[in-house]
Amino acid sequence: MDMKRREFLKIAGLSTIAGLGAPMALDKLVRAEAEHGAAPEHGAEQQAAAPTGKRLGMVIDQRVFAANPGLAQKCIKACHIAHNVPDFGNKKDEIKWIWETAYEHAFPTASQYHVNEETEAQKFLVLCNHCDNPPCVRVCPTKATFVGKDGKVIMDFHRCIGCRFCMAACPYGARSFNWRDPRGKDENGRYFIDRATLNKDFPTRMRGVVEKCNFCAERLGHGLDPACVEAAASLKGIVYGDLNDPHSEISEILKTHFTIQRKPELGTHPSIFYIV
Repeated sequence: MDMKRREFLKIAGLSTIAGLGAPMALDKLVRAEAEHGAAPEHGAEQQAAAPTGKRLGMVIDQRVFAANPGLAQKCIKACHIAHNVPDFGNKKDEIKWIWETAYEHAFPTASQYHVNEETEAQKFLVLCNHCDNPPCVRVCPTKATFVGKDGKVIMDFHRCIGCRFCMAACPYGARSFNWRDPRGKDENGRYFIDRATLNKDFPTRMRGVVEKCNFCAERLGHGLDPACVEAAASLKGIVYGDLNDPHSEISEILKTHFTIQRKPELGTHPSIFYIV
């Protein structure tokens, strides 16, 4: 057990005994590391993007998905294959990077009173919102989750100690925990990660690690579009780009279309927008 892990367990334990609660302990640890200039050992660009810097975001056009049944599942499959997301075969252990959910679950704080039947019956694609003010980052004691220079909220799986405070802090339910070994197989010999579609260019995870959408950081680094964007490209179902560039395609769309976000009143400033 390294020093940071011992410090985290010590502070969290003392705070719990004192009745202060773990979140306060995590805040103390994060502030202490920031004051002493502690830097993560893995990964680069761990600081938040400056307001004038690049900030990536997405617009999901629900009209396109409603008119093209099966398109959402195509996006989900593309994402999960690209990132070796395990399929444990049940809801209890499910790992989700991008998934479909009902309107009332996607937008629980929006008005549910007399919502038109068409909207109420639809399923919406949801994923990590890559917030500009992400609570998950603030509570992580090891900086396993951090904000990249372009606004992506990324995870370093090797630094994750499985405390799950980021899951508790995320108001969107966008993180999953590996209760089982993703690299293993079930009692029938079926691998949780299909060997036929295994992506050897992306790391598999281990038991006890949290994971989520990373905005396809590895694909963007090679000049490729995010997997979900590519899957819906022919129909322009998802558009991504720099929210801080007034001339980008996504900015033009936001200027000319009414969009909504998930739980905007929380002040997390989500980077995912929906045309409904």
